[in-house]
Amino acid sequence: MTPTSPSTGTASRPRMLRLGPVAAWPWQPRTLLVNLCVLAVLLVGLLRALLAFDDYPMGLGEVLATLVGRGEPGPEFVVFQLRLPRALTGMLVGAALGMAGAIMQGLTRNPLASPDVLGITWGAAVGAVAVIVTAGSAGGVSGLAADLGLPVGALLGGLGAAAVVFALSWRTGLASDRLLLVGVATSLVCANLVYWAMTWTDLQDAARAQTWLSGSLHAADWTRLAPTALALGLLVPAALFVARPLAALGLGEDTARGLGVRVTGARLALLGYAALLVCVATSAAGPIAFVALAAPQIALRLARRAQPPLVGSALVGAALTVVADQLAAGLFAPTQLPVGVFTAILGAPYLMYLVVRRHRQQSG
Repeated sequence: MTPTSPSTGTASRPRMLRLGPVAAWPWQPRTLLVNLCVLAVLLVGLLRALLAFDDYPMGLGEVLATLVGRGEPGPEFVVFQLRLPRALTGMLVGAALGMAGAIMQGLTRNPLASPDVLGITWGAAVGAVAVIVTAGSAGGVSGLAADLGLPVGALLGGLGAAAVVFALSWRTGLASDRLLLVGVATSLVCANLVYWAMTWTDLQDAARAQTWLSGSLHAADWTRLAPTALALGLLVPAALFVARPLAALGLGEDTARGLGVRVTGARLALLGYAALLVCVATSAAGPIAFVALAAPQIALRLARRAQPPLVGSALVGAALTVVADQLAAGLFAPTQLPVGVFTAILGAPYLMYLVVRRHRQQSG
């Protein structure tokens, strides 16, 4: 049984790329071409981020000379200490969110399934805000909270929220509609916990918490980028192995069991892995809304696949985040709007479109 493309209605038979006698991955020429095009857009966006991101414009030759170590001290500081860490952090965070969204949407077969809707992002916010408030009341150990405590708090909070959502949604299986309802309820509870915590802390800590909640890349530096790059450098490639049963699960439980997939274990592993990707990304830059929702759907339509492609979704997510950060900084200059606020403004109409489209499909 072969998956069917939602846009063409024709069967899609992917070719197999084999590495040795055991490892094999399905791939399609169109998917490869789309990935290369999106990668080109991502590289252009990265170069644009290095050329002009603030009040210090630079030419292409100056940027290239700086990157190879032949620049002046001023441009070197701007490129290596300000612009490059910010752009690379946006790429990593967007790639992780896009891949996590692709796993969730492919597993539930629901385009509305994303960390924003399922409560994982707000669960991470609960953990991060708790660390900010606790650190402030304990004497303001801001360095420890920023470098270690805040990412760990976001990671634990997001994983805890994911565990609650999956536990309450599970009844002899995983129904996507029940998962969405439980996720929305969990998001509301976590959001109210966040704002409740911000009401009884002092003004400075509340401002720090609000800055983090906006999903900003302004404070990105090499200190924060290094652990994020290490974690995602291990998680993102490993997701290609973990998600190998995803195509079989997309055909239905009975078909997946017939193909030898342990449905319950595979679903739990995939959902937990997607939650881990989201938590690491959120701990690095705060909650950046709607990237995990939109990136898989864009990649799916570009590649004309039955399920959102993982690599394509990661590339689209990275490109969306980098480009959105530049637009948020340029369109509202001299004020630099946080990228999370900008993606939320663009993503809200897209979410409404998905809701209306799904309702029409179900009613028709």
